[in-house]
Amino acid sequence: MPPSARQPRLSPTTLRKACSECTLAELCLPMGLEQDDMERLDAVVEQLGPFHDGDHLYRVGDEFRSLYAVRSGQYKTYLVDESGREQVLGFHLPGELIGLDAIYPDRHQCNAVALDTATVCRVSYDDITALSQRVPGLQRQMFRLMSRDIGSAQALGGDYSAEERLAGFLLNLSDRLRARGYSPQHFVLAMPRRDIANYLRLAPETVSRVFKRFQRQGLIGLERREVRLLDMARVQELARCVPH
Repeated sequence: MPPSARQPRLSPTTLRKACSECTLAELCLPMGLEQDDMERLDAVVEQLGPFHDGDHLYRVGDEFRSLYAVRSGQYKTYLVDESGREQVLGFHLPGELIGLDAIYPDRHQCNAVALDTATVCRVSYDDITALSQRVPGLQRQMFRLMSRDIGSAQALGGDYSAEERLAGFLLNLSDRLRARGYSPQHFVLAMPRRDIANYLRLAPETVSRVFKRFQRQGLIGLERREVRLLDMARVQELARCVPH
């Protein structure tokens, strides 16, 4: 991790104020915790950043010590095979936890890289494990986040068309942004088109054609990476079979 990305541990008072004003809101680890529990959690969390486009939070094989909650910006997780081919595993928005895949092997199983200017909250896994034994609400939230990750990993396993996959991807982003208080119909794609294609298991040319087809059909407006969902009902109909 670049030294410039490290920041001192915040005081509980400062961190509580930061969390209350953060886009993490109820979507991150503090969800549903009582005030006393929040104070205990505050004491083991530190904020890191800013990271910039291309900065890695961790890489395959790094020792697992901490979990990270995206505070601002977006991250991509990915693998590179022996032939140098990249496989995009997911895109992570504010309020989402990354690093859960490393709990069992004690080593990170993928790479996590910033897609734009980003900050994270880091919590030692040992600290949060010990704390969760005393705070049942925290343990429940950890299990909830793990379950959500498993569901997301299975979402693209079906035999879906390119149109269904792209519609499902846009609707998934829309739903996640809505939960964070952002516009569900007007947003910017932080990830390049080739990463979207890789994640959806489609050729980049196919994704470009489907984007253009959606534009011609009036489903979306597209200006570079800026997307407007113009006909949400039709996008939802296309994505009805795709888990999101």
